Amino acid sequence: MTTLTVIMVGGVLVVIALLVIRLSSDRDAPAIPEHLNLPDGTTARAITFGPDWIAVVTTDDQILILDATQGTLRQTLQIH
Repeated sequence: MTTLTVIMVGGVLVVIALLVIRLSSDRDAPAIPEHLNLPDGTTARAITFGPDWIAVVTTDDQILILDATQGTLRQTLQIH
């Protein structure tokens, strides 16, 4: 019984340590495919891939809709 308790407590401590390490690490900008052309000074916060488009949410509260094959800008949406 004591051995099982020690193993369970150790397992819980390992899970907590891994969560703290994962959640406290600095998050880098998401990887953008190389063929995309973001406007100068724009930093990506999130990327979503559609069937023929890619949406990039930027740090300056914009959504950029880009063509998936050419990487050119289709539309810009301002988030209010």
